[in-house]
Amino acid sequence: WEDAFDVEFEDGLSFLEPHATVRKANCISARAVPVEVVLDTETRGGFEVRYDTGEMAEVSWAFIRELPPKSVRKRK
Repeated sequence: WEDAFDVEFEDGLSFLEPHATVRKANCISARAVPVEVVLDTETRGGFEVRYDTGEMAEVSWAFIRELPPKSVRKRK
């Protein structure tokens, strides 16, 4: 996936979080382009995505790990 955040936790679990999900959860405009990703080193609670429009998305580690899985449609 090119438009996703790859997050690997210390316990070995890895997630690819689609950028669209982060945008939607933070009400980020569709024209905004990410320019920087900053880890929260103080509380270690997640990361921030900063955009060229001045917008900022806050993403907690809990958000990444606790989203329910999408249902998978079975093909017949």
